[in-house]
Amino acid sequence: MTPPTALRRASHPSFSPREFRACLGMFATGVTIVTARKPDGELIGLTANSFNSVSLEPPLVLWSLAQAAGSMPALSTGSHYAINILAADQKELAERFAAKREGRWEGVAWTEGASGSPLLAGAAATFECFNRSRYEEGDHVIFVGEVERCSHRAGAAPLLFHGGRFYTEHPL
Repeated sequence: MTPPTALRRASHPSFSPREFRACLGMFATGVTIVTARKPDGELIGLTANSFNSVSLEPPLVLWSLAQAAGSMPALSTGSHYAINILAADQKELAERFAAKREGRWEGVAWTEGASGSPLLAGAAATFECFNRSRYEEGDHVIFVGEVERCSHRAGAAPLLFHGGRFYTEHPL
């Protein structure tokens, strides 16, 4: 019988952080922009590809954010956020919200979700989430959102990210 997980520890990594990052980049992901609104009305938005489903009942999704991110205080204390899955023609938005820059919301088309979070026009899908729980792991925080509303654009091709580059879907 193996001992409980709490008594075991991982061995020291046999790879560099650079090699780890390169290996992670081999997993193709979709691209999202997580959006929210601060109590003062300021809009928050950031590109994330760490999105995943968790549960159908209740409807739960997760994503993660670096603890050092400037938006961490607002996202960890706010009650709601939206996850916008980007469509293939939204590469410019992904790059805009991935960079630290002023005016990232200028000229961006969006509507206000039921909880006040911005829903990006043209997104392949949107999830409006209650900020259900957070887990600190390593240098990131894992956010679990309980989905209150969702919608999708039928037939929309997703924006994909692999090996440090953006791609569109190509059926096999």
